[in-house]
Amino acid sequence: MESTPLEILKQYFGFDQFRGRQAEVIAATLAKKDALVLMPTGGGKSICFQVPALMQPGFTVVISPLIALMKDQVDALVANGIAAAALHSALESGQESKVYEAIAQDRLKLLYLSPEKALSLDPVWWQHQKISLLAIDEAHCVSNWGHDFRPEYTQLAQLRQQMRGVPVMALTATADKTTRVDIIQQLGMQDPEEFVDSFNRSNLWLEVAPGIKPTARKLEILDYAKENPDSAGIIYCGSRKNATEVAEFLSQNGIAAGTYHAGMSPENRNEVQNQFLNDQLQVVCATIAFGMGIDKSNVRFVMHYNMPKNLESYYQEIGRAGRDGLPAFTRLYYHYGDLVMLSKFAQESAFPEVGLSKLNQMQAFAEAQICRRIILLNYFSEPLSGPCGHCDVCKNPPQKLDGTQLAQMALSAIVRADQQARLPQVIQILRGNQVADIREKGWDRLKTFGVGRHISEWLWNRYLMQMQQLGLIEIAYQEGFAIKVTNVGWEVLRNQRSVDFYEPKVPQKEDKIDAVAQKGTTEKSQTLRTLIKQKRSELAQAQGVPAYVIFNDKTLEDLLDKLPITFDDWLTVEGISAYRAENYMPHFSPLIDAHLAAKKPRPIPKGAVTHTITWELFEAGKTPEEIAMFRNLALSTVFSHLAKCLEEGLPVPVLDLVGAEDLERIKTAVLLLQEKTKLKPLFEHFNETIPYDKLRLAVTYWELEGVFSELSMPTPGGV
Repeated sequence: MESTPLEILKQYFGFDQFRGRQAEVIAATLAKKDALVLMPTGGGKSICFQVPALMQPGFTVVISPLIALMKDQVDALVANGIAAAALHSALESGQESKVYEAIAQDRLKLLYLSPEKALSLDPVWWQHQKISLLAIDEAHCVSNWGHDFRPEYTQLAQLRQQMRGVPVMALTATADKTTRVDIIQQLGMQDPEEFVDSFNRSNLWLEVAPGIKPTARKLEILDYAKENPDSAGIIYCGSRKNATEVAEFLSQNGIAAGTYHAGMSPENRNEVQNQFLNDQLQVVCATIAFGMGIDKSNVRFVMHYNMPKNLESYYQEIGRAGRDGLPAFTRLYYHYGDLVMLSKFAQESAFPEVGLSKLNQMQAFAEAQICRRIILLNYFSEPLSGPCGHCDVCKNPPQKLDGTQLAQMALSAIVRADQQARLPQVIQILRGNQVADIREKGWDRLKTFGVGRHISEWLWNRYLMQMQQLGLIEIAYQEGFAIKVTNVGWEVLRNQRSVDFYEPKVPQKEDKIDAVAQKGTTEKSQTLRTLIKQKRSELAQAQGVPAYVIFNDKTLEDLLDKLPITFDDWLTVEGISAYRAENYMPHFSPLIDAHLAAKKPRPIPKGAVTHTITWELFEAGKTPEEIAMFRNLALSTVFSHLAKCLEEGLPVPVLDLVGAEDLERIKTAVLLLQEKTKLKPLFEHFNETIPYDKLRLAVTYWELEGVFSELSMPTPGGV
């Protein structure tokens, strides 16, 4: 019987349910439909194509922009027992040959490539492959309107043609309405279903610190890093010089910090990135070159030493924090000097109007007097029902005023100008400015001309920004940046809805906003946490992968909550699949057993651990069921303890506990399947009628009897 998507999710990824719109995307993909998927960073985009890849014949092709990103995903998949590989320029010829061999032998389920590598392969070769899906990650790179435009991405429509009707899935975390339309057109997508998940990363604290000088910024960053020594962080800087200076300052003051920018050699960049991924560096000070190449799940803070050029970049970069869903802290330092520099860059770019417009929106966010999360989500066309309560503005709200009449003045001017005026022109109409382009269009004859002349240009600019932030108006980039009235705006204009503004404040140059770190308190054992993290690091180093590939911090916290003992217990931990449980139980269970033994309230013989307590009770005549009730343990845990006792030479009556018939059946099945180290195949062989605890006890018994000595030990999967 074929597995369902939910069964695949549990089996390979260790999760009990899908998040957001993942299940809908997977259903559309299995129905061979094109799909445009917008999910926030850390929202689980990869699951959308990885689950279908495991459910269909052939393999899924994944286009990814950076080698580091490919390696990260391939390592994580292989750690889950999934056959995945990547083709890129850093591979040696022998490694590349192994990938092609795996494809030829139909052993591969996911193949990662850069757009350049994919386009360099022979079209005839593509036509002969059994491909289930073409997934294009970071799809905003295809669009001139996107914030990370890459010309190679625009050629990927050719790849789709070579694949003869294979469905396409385009995925991104950052794309406004205009960029979404462009992605669909550039990739030649056929009537795609669009899935826009919530962009709300509620675990991120949002904060802006205006007018703080460079020296004070460095000191604040240093203080935060010292106060949170177990937290990894990224400091985004607007220039290589700033990145280097901040890293050197932190290093000189006792923080393990590195620099990352495009001016460094590839070898040096890789070294810094690997040190950060493996927790050898606490902080990386980076330019935007560090944007897409990092998939570290336990980044606890992101700070912008300089203001980003647009909200897409800002959203993507803060999204590097808290990917595991745990609380994380973000701060943006905003200074007029950054604005001047970014304006100059935008004016000199290939698309100056686009750049300047997006910079204005970034400025509006930085100067916001309303909930920052409302502004950010409205930019991605997602309304928020009310203030988030988790940003600096919500913490210290400015003074409110009834903005309904002001909004109606502006909305009326926009509508009477046939929604063709740009933001500066709307202000000129409201102020009654007799300038050439207003007169040429006849807008000086509108009834609303000069209706708001008593309000300064500066104030109108901020009121209109608030209207955009509140979702009353939007900018139509493709129509010459004309201001359009939204459905919510029409409700305000028709007196169907009122609106509040906040009295704009001129930022004080040296105002400082106190850092508010979201620190969770816990009663979990710090000693056990330290031991588990050390063991995780050892395993990661031995396998040549970052520690979070073994399991991330969210899984670590769930592990500390549940303290699993048996195989079944381990499967209840979020993010632990059957494959991971089988591979990692032997390494972590002794640490948990010792911790539990030390926590028992009754006296424990010196050197005793939890399974010996179970043996004492069993020897005293109690049944496994009675022991489970007495010790408040699962029955499977008691059987696990008895298997451990058997290994240590204690006289466990296996025949009575398992039953003579089942004991023989299990021996026969192990010899038939040629598998003695993994219980899942046995469990499935018996149609789940013999529980894991009895299987483990029986296999241990026959192993000690020497029955399985001729069976070879299997090696983990992967290419």
